[in-house]
Amino acid sequence: MAICVIIKRTVSDKNVADQLAPLIVQLRSQATTQPGYVTSQAFSCLDCQGEYLVVSTWNTLDDWNKWMHRDERQMIQKQIEKLTGEKTEYRYFEPIVGGIIPEFKATI
Repeated sequence: MAICVIIKRTVSDKNVADQLAPLIVQLRSQATTQPGYVTSQAFSCLDCQGEYLVVSTWNTLDDWNKWMHRDERQMIQKQIEKLTGEKTEYRYFEPIVGGIIPEFKATI
């Protein structure tokens, strides 16, 4: 069953945000070629300026973890965190099927 990764980044400076956007696009572009990638969307918050959210769907948590730890992704991620001065926040979700909340055992 597919999993959803929520990636949150916060930027307080407009110039930094302008530099951040192409890096997010680059990550998303590279992610599309990874095994297990399903889809993703990037958002800019309307009521909390400077907050950016990426919602990414993967076949499995293992597929995401493989991409998360690839050298080329880590290189771009380091650039992002250097720009923002903050750690990127990651949250992992799985669908609730038929009203049953499945047991979640993350290996992150």
